[in-house]
Amino acid sequence: MTTWPSDRRPSRRAVLAGGLAGGLAAALPPRLVHATGNDGWPRRIPHETGELLLSAPPRRILSTAPSLTGVLLAIGAPLVASAAAAVGRLTDDSGFFRQWAKVAHDRGVEVLYPNLAFDIEALIVQAPDLVIASATGGDSVLPYLPLIEEQGLPVMVLDYSSHGWEELAETLGRASGQDEGTQRVIRDFADRATRVGAGLTRPPGQVSIVSYNLAGTYAVGKPSSPQAKVAAALGFDVVGLPDALQGAVTRSADFDFISHENLPAAITGDSVFLMSGSAESVQAFCADPVLANLPAVAKGQVYPMGPSSFRIDYYSGLEMIETLRPYFTR
Repeated sequence: MTTWPSDRRPSRRAVLAGGLAGGLAAALPPRLVHATGNDGWPRRIPHETGELLLSAPPRRILSTAPSLTGVLLAIGAPLVASAAAAVGRLTDDSGFFRQWAKVAHDRGVEVLYPNLAFDIEALIVQAPDLVIASATGGDSVLPYLPLIEEQGLPVMVLDYSSHGWEELAETLGRASGQDEGTQRVIRDFADRATRVGAGLTRPPGQVSIVSYNLAGTYAVGKPSSPQAKVAAALGFDVVGLPDALQGAVTRSADFDFISHENLPAAITGDSVFLMSGSAESVQAFCADPVLANLPAVAKGQVYPMGPSSFRIDYYSGLEMIETLRPYFTR
């Protein structure tokens, strides 16, 4: 396996020229990483597009999915670079999500490419022995998967829309050799939620988790959603969309998307948690005349979950807990 120190890596132009000349394949790590020991390796890792064979823990991991980068950081995987999102209110100036940006910078994680603009040259220059990709979402690189694999780069594709962060962490932990670190952060998160939940005074009744007017859409979270699981760990009883409204759903994943006019009938919880919500979001929600008769609005039981709650990983999950805690602390 060829690994280039950061101060001796060839330029992108030199690497690409070598590839065009037919020499690139010999310079890059093969799909089967050479073994350095036999403690639980080799490992076959099933993923969304097949099965990956790794014979030793990877030493240079790239993430093309910022939605998965936080999980990699939490388990202590050897992440060297991550794709960055467009700079905005949810990111720092480099395009890293705010909930894990400081951790990434402290560990020297580089921007793989900005604005989720896929760049095969950037992957090649980094000479990874494992590339993590998403099967869904705005950071998916599935159309480029054949191109990545043509370069001899081992790729593992995960679907974060249908798996909680803990399950993703266990898969990534097995692939990266961070089994112990993975179990530690999962336990730490559960312990934190239990301790905080024990000190909360929860209003009676159930909770609806609502995505309100995000990019012009409206949705109610399922009880199986990652956001609902965090709320449940705090002791809240999350209720989803009523069965009678299933026919009005326009799109469904962790949340059931419906029209604005159907939103009052879709929210049956005595309290409402606003996904990606802030104090301003709560004001807008409560001022919406369509929602004026909701019990949660009448009782003043509408609460923000914090900006980073749109995608739950270890770091954003902790932020969600800390955002909700003051509203229910005895």
